[in-house]
Amino acid sequence: MNIEQARFNMVEQQVRTWNVLDQNVLGLMERAPRDAFVPDAYRTLAYADISVPLTHGQFMLAPRIEARMLQSLRLDSADRVLEIGTGSGFFTYMLAALAGHVVSVEIHPELLESARLRLETHNAFNITLEQGDGVTGRASGAPYDVIAVTGSIPILDEKLESQLSIGGRLFVVVGEAPTMEAMLIERVSESEWRRDDLFETVIPPLTGAPSRPQFVF
Repeated sequence: MNIEQARFNMVEQQVRTWNVLDQNVLGLMERAPRDAFVPDAYRTLAYADISVPLTHGQFMLAPRIEARMLQSLRLDSADRVLEIGTGSGFFTYMLAALAGHVVSVEIHPELLESARLRLETHNAFNITLEQGDGVTGRASGAPYDVIAVTGSIPILDEKLESQLSIGGRLFVVVGEAPTMEAMLIERVSESEWRRDDLFETVIPPLTGAPSRPQFVF
């Protein structure tokens, strides 16, 4: 596989065509070594428009969704970021490339250690990796300038948005298949948040996310 050509095609055919125009995000997608974070069995599909399977029923998000997340979060080099769901570590790598520091929480120890090795290999050191359940965030380290949730949740937990700093941004996909909505939530003041629906999508649920209550008639 011609890696450089594959990256170029990904950016031009998948990312740009999905309304990603931020030059910082496009530049990062053009150089980020996605293939180094993909399981060996899927190496040839590293830059394809698919969600790549990981262990424990987890997935790497499709490149166009990762790019929209990055663009929506408007990352700054001074931002302190909480990522919920480390997965392969690739999105962690991209967050760290654009932000000041990233705290990433992963529930599966094997995934966390694999991500740690890959991130160290690629000199991504402004990252703190923690093993645990991040469904309700990490209140002990709040507030955060940015929170990125890499799996869907059926209902939004207010504990997440309460961990944002004033002006902080939360990206989360809310709902259950076949209807989910990618949302950006920005904290305007101590008691006010602004919510924007960005696009419809379907991504795998976050491990441990509570199920929506079922009504029985």
